[in-house]
Amino acid sequence: MKHAYFSILMSAFLLVSCEYFYKHEVEQTAVARVNDVFLYTDDLQHLFTENMSSEDSLLRVNNFITRWATQQLLVAGAELNLNEKKLQDFNRLAKQYKNDLYATSYLDALVRKNIDTVVTESEAETYFTNNPDIFTLKENLIKFRYIHVDENRLDINDLKTKFQRFDADDKRELDSIAIQFKSYSLNDSIWIKVTQAIKKIPVVTTENKNELLKKSNFIQLKDSLGLYLMQIEDVLERNSAAPLEYIKPTIDQIVINKRKLELIKELEKDITKDAIKNKQFEIYN
Repeated sequence: MKHAYFSILMSAFLLVSCEYFYKHEVEQTAVARVNDVFLYTDDLQHLFTENMSSEDSLLRVNNFITRWATQQLLVAGAELNLNEKKLQDFNRLAKQYKNDLYATSYLDALVRKNIDTVVTESEAETYFTNNPDIFTLKENLIKFRYIHVDENRLDINDLKTKFQRFDADDKRELDSIAIQFKSYSLNDSIWIKVTQAIKKIPVVTTENKNELLKKSNFIQLKDSLGLYLMQIEDVLERNSAAPLEYIKPTIDQIVINKRKLELIKELEKDITKDAIKNKQFEIYN
């Protein structure tokens, strides 16, 4: 497919320009030139996708060449018009950026290969205990379950009873008929943000949302879409201490990032030490 695109493109270029194509020293075909800088067919490879039409590919290539040429002309203009110190500063920054990019990419690869990404419950609990002040809630959390059903169901009263009682048998039966509900969430063992609950249940409004903040509260709300049954199991208000199970993913990331920084320091030390040992690195007095 890509070879076909290139055939079309080469024909188009012949129509656009009367100049002959230049040849690269390894016999690549040049498609454009600005002064003594050439753009080759290999530089265009990344522009193509499998299902791209010939019209789209031609448009994309023409746009790319125009942007490339403009950039080259601006660079050439800068080299002619900027003072020597400014050019030296830019070259130094470009070299430093390249070095930083290479070094960071290499260290990231080494870290990914060697880092332990498992954070045990014990490690998370220790970190949590040692840093209580940084884990206060920024918003209200609740544990709750809800179902959204047609209010004219024949078994609606039985459904309400099982939903409120919610023993093992009730849970099993509600799970088995959940496909009949318009929407639902029966997992009331996890903490979620009140704002998430409000998004799930459109009948909750600014006037009645405080009902979600009452522990052990059973709520029935209706709208034109049906009946919503909600049971609030537990509540944690804003500025309370965050529960460990809720912030465990955050703690995991903090612990792993700390390990990463420590591993980077060790790797840098080892790389330098090996270079000195192998006489790759010397400091002259």
